[in-house]
Amino acid sequence: MRLLSVLAALLIAIGFCNPARAQAEWDNVERVVAIGDLEGDYEKFAGMLRTAGLIDRVGNWSGGRTHLVQLGDVPDRGPNSRMIMDHLMRLEPQARRAGGYVHALIGNHEAMNVTGDLRYVHPGEYAAFTDARSARRREQFYNRTLAELRRATPRDQLPAFDDAFRAQWESEHPLGFVEHRAGWAANGRYGRWIAGHDSVIRINDTLYVHGGLGPSFANAPREAMNQAVRSALRGRPASRYPDILDHQEGPLWYRGLSTNPEAAERAHLEALLAFHGVRRIVVGHSKVTSTVLPRFGGRVLVADIGVPRGHRDPHAFLIIENGAPITVHRGQRVPIEAGTPQATCAYLARIAALDSNAGPVAQLTAQQCAPAAAN
Repeated sequence: MRLLSVLAALLIAIGFCNPARAQAEWDNVERVVAIGDLEGDYEKFAGMLRTAGLIDRVGNWSGGRTHLVQLGDVPDRGPNSRMIMDHLMRLEPQARRAGGYVHALIGNHEAMNVTGDLRYVHPGEYAAFTDARSARRREQFYNRTLAELRRATPRDQLPAFDDAFRAQWESEHPLGFVEHRAGWAANGRYGRWIAGHDSVIRINDTLYVHGGLGPSFANAPREAMNQAVRSALRGRPASRYPDILDHQEGPLWYRGLSTNPEAAERAHLEALLAFHGVRRIVVGHSKVTSTVLPRFGGRVLVADIGVPRGHRDPHAFLIIENGAPITVHRGQRVPIEAGTPQATCAYLARIAALDSNAGPVAQLTAQQCAPAAAN
């Protein structure tokens, strides 16, 4: 972490963009498109935008007054998150001029990249930052690394700076690493852009958040949480929520709304809905199944899509039009009617039919609905 700070201070920033003006609530929005975790998959991202009618054939905004909500976790595990972020940056002003809006929410993986937790960075992410000067920049960073180690480490504890050390260091710092870290730094092009956004927003009667909100944040105001996340990303943790980037019940990490038994979580959910004055919460972060999953009678919609190996990604996402939620699954629109267990099962059965009654949704339907049907 100290070396990453040295890197950020020493390198010339790759580029800058002005952070978006943060706003936490909107009313009278007729159409919202919400897409979950993208994890570096640009083709999936662009395909969903085209299916939703949000971009034209050259990728410019064509969604009019629609609000696009990307629920966070653009980076990691895939190679093209830079392409996704660049496209979102391009769409933001275009949507505003058309009367629409692009909301790029902050997820835990955005925060991890800004703060230097690189466990899940795909090699292609580094490669996307390379240019003709990358080898020279890496050599300069290597020399600074050695100088910092010699300065800060007792001589009898220094490693041997031999060929094996160099090979190991280069495997951990591939070409593009230096530029990636400069871009994702708090004052870099992408770090600044991320820190200009929100983590929790309300549009009409729906709350949108990457992970969820646990009991520790049951009475946390939206703007207080958003400001705490932004401040922490800029290296200035807020006194009110100093650990919000890592707190397992905070907006970037909480999974209870998606994975806890509904009976155990229901009272907490009711308190959240009442506090924020909404009828439902839309979350990403937790891969429960391979489509938009309604829980708690549709009062929670889980929009992160998990597709096991061997199954084709359905590119499922959520649309809320005039207050009515709809799943788009393999390009087909399926209304989400989940007010009763029977309605939820009927919804899942319609989705499973689009998958030829095979795969994760069909399995979930069999597990949750077959016993009910038998009774």
